[in-house]
Amino acid sequence: MSATVVEEVLAASRKLLASIDAGNWAEYVKLCDESITCFEPEALGHLVSGLPFHKFYFDLPASGPPSPKLSSMASPHVRVLSETSAVVTYVRLVQKLDSHGSPVTVSGMETRVWQKFGDVWKHVHFHRMPC
Repeated sequence: MSATVVEEVLAASRKLLASIDAGNWAEYVKLCDESITCFEPEALGHLVSGLPFHKFYFDLPASGPPSPKLSSMASPHVRVLSETSAVVTYVRLVQKLDSHGSPVTVSGMETRVWQKFGDVWKHVHFHRMPC
């Protein structure tokens, strides 16, 4: 297993989660392949292809003042498939404030597939589900 690939994929995964937490669509697009596919709760059991489905959630207006959010990968595991492909699995812990302003942590299980194009890792598929 290539330690460099593991480090690069974990770094890309952390950047991806930070872009989601910050609502940073521009950074999210840089990290994702335009043909990304996914299975996630919002897709109601359907395979979704492409970025437009995800952009909808980035574009939602904020309700109330900005709320801090921090995602962490608990027990990440990287399976290197080749020097240009890898799968990372982890439990995502999201720290945020509830509707009363009290801190809460929610979790979900995530699998993310990364593919290297030239020198750049792109997120090409993911599967998310609540714990």
